[in-house]
Amino acid sequence: MGVSRLLAFPNPVNEKAARVVAGVVFALSILTLATGAYWMIAVLAYGFLARVLTGPTLSPLGRIATSLVAPRLGAPKAVPGPPKRFAQGIGAALTVAGAVLALAGGPGWIVIVLLAMMIVASGLESIFAICVGCALFARLMGLGLIPASVCAECADLSLRGERAAAIG
Repeated sequence: MGVSRLLAFPNPVNEKAARVVAGVVFALSILTLATGAYWMIAVLAYGFLARVLTGPTLSPLGRIATSLVAPRLGAPKAVPGPPKRFAQGIGAALTVAGAVLALAGGPGWIVIVLLAMMIVASGLESIFAICVGCALFARLMGLGLIPASVCAECADLSLRGERAAAIG
C-alpha cells in the first residue's frame, strides 16, 4: 500500500459507519468523564488522528464500524467525505489538546470542558445524525473560506446520487 493510498480518506463515507464511530466516542467520552480516568483521552486522540489521516485504515474502531457493524445496519447511506474528515480533524484537535493537558497535569476544568464538547458533538452525530463539524464545514464553504473545489458534492447536491452509487 503506497503512502498516498494509506493517507487517503474515503469519499463518499457511509454515514451509518460514521454514526457507529460517533456512538463509541460518545460512550468512551462519558466513561472518561465519569471515572476521571483522563488518560483515556489519549485513546480517543489516537482514533481521531488515525481517522483524519487515513479514514478507517489505521483506526481499529473505524475498521470495525465500516466492515462489521455498518453493513449489518442495512444499505449504506453515502455522504460527502470532506466534511466528515473536517469533523474528524476537530475531534482530533479537541482530544489531542485534552490528552496533552491531562497527561501534563494541566487544568482539569479545561479537560472537562473538552470532554463535554466531545460528548455533545458525538451524541448529536450518533443519536440524531447531526454532524457539528459538517455544519461548520458548510458554513465555512458558504463564507468562501473553504473553496467549493474541496467538496464538489457539497456545493452541488445533484452529485450526491453519483457518490451514493460508488459506496453501495
